[in-house]
Amino acid sequence: MKVTVSAHSIALGRLAGGEAARLIRKAIAQTGKANIILATGTSQFETLTQLIEEDIDWGKVVMFHLDEYIGLPDSSPASFRKYLKERFLAKVPGLKQVYLVNGEGDAAAECDRLGEIIAKHPIDVALVGIGENGHLGFNDPPADFETESAFIVVSLDEACRKQQFGEGWFGTLGDVPREAITMSIQQIMRSKHIICSVPDSRKAVAVKHSVEGPVGNLHPASILQLHPDCACFLDMASSALLTGKKFDQYERTAD
Repeated sequence: MKVTVSAHSIALGRLAGGEAARLIRKAIAQTGKANIILATGTSQFETLTQLIEEDIDWGKVVMFHLDEYIGLPDSSPASFRKYLKERFLAKVPGLKQVYLVNGEGDAAAECDRLGEIIAKHPIDVALVGIGENGHLGFNDPPADFETESAFIVVSLDEACRKQQFGEGWFGTLGDVPREAITMSIQQIMRSKHIICSVPDSRKAVAVKHSVEGPVGNLHPASILQLHPDCACFLDMASSALLTGKKFDQYERTAD
C-alpha cells in the first residue's frame, strides 16, 4: 500500500484525482477503453472535483457505481445516483456507458443484473473511501470477505447510519435507510488499481485500523492492505494516529 499524506483535503483530492486520471489514461492507451468504479459521499468531493478537470477521453470510459440505499428515490438529496449525476456526470462529456445502482425495485434482481454486466468489464481503476466504522462500500463490520457475488444486499449498522445523518444527508437518524446494495469486498479487490481518498479527523481511528492494523472483517477496509496496487490519500487530520511504519511507500506533501 502506498500512503500519501497532504496538508488538507483540497490537496488530497488534487493528488488522488490526478493519480486516478493518470491510470485511466494509461488504460485507454493500452486497451482503447477504461472501466472505473466511483464512490460517493463527502470523502470524494475534492477527488471528483480534480478528476472532472483532467484531460480524459470520457467517451472511452465505462463507469460503475459503488453502492446505493434500498428504497430511496434518486430525487432524494441523499441518493448516490443523484450525487453522481449532479457532481460528476453532468460535468464531463458523455461516457461510453454508465451503470448506476437502482435500489428502488427488486434488490436481488438488481444485484444479479449488475453482476452480469461487471463480469464483462474488468475494472481498471476503483475510487473508494473508508467509513467511520471502517466500512468499504457499504460493507459494514463484520464484512463478508468471502462472497464472490459482485453486488450484495446488506444491512447498515448504527455507526454507518449515524455517519450518514451526521454528514447532513438526512433530516433525522430515522430517515436513514437500514439496507443498501453494495459492491462486495471481493469485487472491489478485483480492481487493477484502487485509489482510496480519506479526509477528516473523524476517520482517523478507522484509518489507523484499516492501514496499520491487522487485516480482518471487523475493520473491512483493512483488506486493502492485501491489494497489489492500492494508493491511499489522507490529510493531516485523518492520518493523525498513524506511525507510517507499515507501508510500502509513505510520503508527506508540503501543500
